[in-house]
Amino acid sequence: MSSHHPRIRLRKPNGVPIARDALSINFYMRHPHHELAPRLIQSIERYRRAMGSEVLGDYSYEGCGWEELNDSGWERIRQELLEVPCPILELKEITSGEQRYRLDYFGSYGALVGPPSEDPKTVCAVSFWLPTEYLEEHGPGQVRELALELAAPLPFGSGHAGFAFNTEHDLLYAKPELRKLCFLHPGMDAPRLSTLAMELGTKVRSASWLTFLGQPVLGELGGPAGLRSRLHSPDVTVQELEGERVVVTLGPWPEAGEDGRMPPAYRELARVLEPWLFHEQCLRDPTLTPEELRRWERRLLD
Repeated sequence: MSSHHPRIRLRKPNGVPIARDALSINFYMRHPHHELAPRLIQSIERYRRAMGSEVLGDYSYEGCGWEELNDSGWERIRQELLEVPCPILELKEITSGEQRYRLDYFGSYGALVGPPSEDPKTVCAVSFWLPTEYLEEHGPGQVRELALELAAPLPFGSGHAGFAFNTEHDLLYAKPELRKLCFLHPGMDAPRLSTLAMELGTKVRSASWLTFLGQPVLGELGGPAGLRSRLHSPDVTVQELEGERVVVTLGPWPEAGEDGRMPPAYRELARVLEPWLFHEQCLRDPTLTPEELRRWERRLLD
């Protein structure tokens, strides 16, 4: 097991969980939702089979409250994913009280309401979440294989998988203890999926343990051969996937980092990807200064 795996269990004074260490697997797609829907359902079914059908217990569609995720709930999800033009879907575990397993999706180029947007910055975005206990029990090889299975049906432009903070999006930066952990463990992501769905476009989120690259970025890097020629760190692999796509793997285990430091391979990949890395333009969190945001976004570069 990697020595750079922090155990994070933050709770409110009343015991309600605030944040925990986790793994997230994320993909971003520049395709209208109606084209993606059947493929997305395939990925969701693969995640459900891998985790067990009983793991996810509640779902929310368009943010309209939570309902039990029974057989009829699954059928409704499939139907609405196929028929609704711009869905927002959230699935969560309820048995542990910590939402260790989650799935979030923003569809139709990230449009929250109304018809699909033609804005070149918007994407369809999906996140699959696992607890770090899954990694400890099954090992990184199985996590990597799961990420590849989830990726296979999806025509992603980019994606990433690695350690992340499992918390409510608005809580992460607002809590001083969480903000401190962001800089102590630069390998732990804090994806705000709604923001990325609206703004990512053809940019790349970050350099991660698993970094998925498709078009146009992979082509601009010179394809798989061009990308390989720029990466020299040991234990880095570039695996070609169908559809002119690759996955870059940085070592056998994911790394969270310690005291602000990461293995050299992460910095090397980040510098290769720097011209295409995403920088958040509109601050939606008044507790976070632009300087803090830029420092965190460049944590693998500076």
